[in-house]
Amino acid sequence: MPAIAQKVTRQRFHRELPAGNYSGICSIGDGRFAVVDDKAPKDGFYIFRLDIDTVKGRITDAESLGYRTSGLPNRDMEGICYCPSTQTLFISGEADNEVYEYSLDGQRTGRRLTMPAAFASANKNFGLESLTYDSIAHLFYTTTERPLPGDTMLRIQTFGDDLKPGKQFIYCPDKPISRKYFSGVSELCALPDGRLLVLERQLRVPRLKIGARAIVRIYETTPAGSKILNKRLIKEIKGSITLTSRRFANYEGICLPYPNLLLLIADSQNRYRGVLRDWLLTMKM
Repeated sequence: MPAIAQKVTRQRFHRELPAGNYSGICSIGDGRFAVVDDKAPKDGFYIFRLDIDTVKGRITDAESLGYRTSGLPNRDMEGICYCPSTQTLFISGEADNEVYEYSLDGQRTGRRLTMPAAFASANKNFGLESLTYDSIAHLFYTTTERPLPGDTMLRIQTFGDDLKPGKQFIYCPDKPISRKYFSGVSELCALPDGRLLVLERQLRVPRLKIGARAIVRIYETTPAGSKILNKRLIKEIKGSITLTSRRFANYEGICLPYPNLLLLIADSQNRYRGVLRDWLLTMKM
């Protein structure tokens, strides 16, 4: 299988885009992207316009088209995906561990994925972090940030267009580098050829922030055949905070907006004390 090229382009648009706690991103077409913020005042999503030079793999312009909300309370929105056949968005939340459907104006449609009972036991801090949709196979994929209570591995759950649960796959996440690191799966991304990308992160943030490290790994797997998935590392991205560098980036969202081009978005914790940044990263496949 082809590997992702090593070159990445990391950019930030602190003047064009609002500060945020961005946790998920998906393409909705025409250069527009729906983005969730897990600490937004209300349940909903942003719409960003991003002009991307697909040859150079570089964002040339960015603009926020505003926030669209259902008016309901924030439920720690983490993952977001677009379903072309219904022209609607689905958003996962950690506070309730549910996945609801939304129209493009931000309102809930009244539909949601029928979550298996086991997911109700997910910890609210390590619950449904990720969500993606395979428009070729007509499948949703979601999983929790960490294994469910009593489990040692993650359950990647599929759903059909009828929103009912389908096959469940088992995925083994990386172990933390040490007790000082926070680790977990932050996102999934379905590719049109049936592969599934898994975004894993390991974070270390000392009290004084100097020496903070972020290690983000992208694995590929193919959810077919065996219930237990094999994975292959295709990219590792490192960032840190030192006296001379502030390239620490907690990437939480990933999508495939154009063939052979990945787009990642980082959570800056609302540009914490002017230290962190809202990085956008493009990566050719």
